[in-house]
Amino acid sequence: MITLVLEGHGNEYEMRNLCFMFFPGEKVTVAGRAQARGTDAAVTRIKNTKKRRWAFVTLTRAGRTCRAAQPFGDGVREETALGRAFYRAGAKLCGFAPPWGILTGIRPAKLARNMLSEGLTPGEAERRLVDVSLLTPRKASLCVETALREQKITDLSRPESFSLYISVPFCPTRCLYCSFISSQVERCRALIPDYVRLMCDELRDAAHIAYTLGLRLETIYMGGGTPTTLSEEELDAVLGCVKDNFDLTHLREFTVEAGRPDTITRGRLRAIKRGGATRVCINPQTLSADVLKRIGRLHTPQQVFDAFALARSEGMDSINMDLIAGLPGDTEESFAKTLEGVLALGPEAVTVHTLAMKRSSRLVTSGQAAYDARGKTASGMLDAAYSALTGAGLRPYYLYRQRNTVGNLENVGYSKPGHEGLYNIFIMDETHTVLAAGAGAVTKLRAPHGDRIERIFSFKYPDEYIARFGEILDRKRQVVKFYGENDWQG
Repeated sequence: MITLVLEGHGNEYEMRNLCFMFFPGEKVTVAGRAQARGTDAAVTRIKNTKKRRWAFVTLTRAGRTCRAAQPFGDGVREETALGRAFYRAGAKLCGFAPPWGILTGIRPAKLARNMLSEGLTPGEAERRLVDVSLLTPRKASLCVETALREQKITDLSRPESFSLYISVPFCPTRCLYCSFISSQVERCRALIPDYVRLMCDELRDAAHIAYTLGLRLETIYMGGGTPTTLSEEELDAVLGCVKDNFDLTHLREFTVEAGRPDTITRGRLRAIKRGGATRVCINPQTLSADVLKRIGRLHTPQQVFDAFALARSEGMDSINMDLIAGLPGDTEESFAKTLEGVLALGPEAVTVHTLAMKRSSRLVTSGQAAYDARGKTASGMLDAAYSALTGAGLRPYYLYRQRNTVGNLENVGYSKPGHEGLYNIFIMDETHTVLAAGAGAVTKLRAPHGDRIERIFSFKYPDEYIARFGEILDRKRQVVKFYGENDWQG
């Protein structure tokens, strides 16, 4: 446990995240200096003098103590000065320097975009990220490179734009690392007919709201879970409902996350195609048979190849594939073979995630989590991915980070030009409203002419979603109210 002390400031959130950066997996408790004596502790303090202000950080771990101080003026934010002092003390104490410097937020590319909008050149933005936020030159370059492509996508959005998310929270099995609200399909097969029927009702309600407000649908994403756990007929019902009720005139992208290769059949792919989807995701995570078994995925590497070939034969010409760096039992050599195998298929996009230790995943609850603050192996995997994917003509367009990832590293989406996952950018950037349907789905409302964000939560589990469905439709009345309060005249 780490005792966190805050003196002369209120930047608890930022200091907690810096604790997680250097001491992943540790519980952090806020207390006074007296309670911190004799414990593993992070003492953070702001002190004002006549000439300048100072940030002081003292870190104690296993009997060792390291200190750092950072002077700063009125134009520098407290959390920046504290972060720099914390970073230097942590690097001395722990013997490594996190590659993302003092940045702890999930959207570093948005910070780079803001710099560019202020008039900085890409080179100047990179230097500021290195000099002020202490990123390595490699990460600063990736951040700015991605920001430039993200900006082109966010610029597509208009005040009346929105996206649609459709949640199918069922999976064949639950992966070791997964924390999403998903249910093994064989245990709840009896719920699916009612779930599909009610979700179609919710979709029709969302379509009516969008029409009433004069909103413009830009992207659709059907995710989960694994949407292809639904039968061909069930997919037809959901996708047909979307096609029949929403105005698709301005639709730029329609993604269905096929996900698990062992759920992909010709019939399901044809239903997806009939439904108007323009993009599918086939996600192996790894092509190592041993690692697949270890993480609880029942498919084989060959099934990945077969599913991809089947999708191509059914006319799917925009396919994304997800990989995870840092999986238990994976090595840089086996990850390189995965990259080689995936690139041989020629997908239009590849998303490379870093393994995250999510609290409700079996990886953590079973005690198998291996918190790794340095992340040397995962870092090597990400570097290899960048080299291999950009060498194959794919470019980074999408970047975000999560807490408790191996090595405090990143997730990056790569694509060939014209095959970027637009929904991914819109939802992560909070560019515009996302109307969501289904269990575990979150509707995120963005003010058309401002930065106000409001969320409407659905019930997490399919059985609760079915039993209390009327309450969900009642909650959705907030959408019209929100737009009314934000000077919207569609």
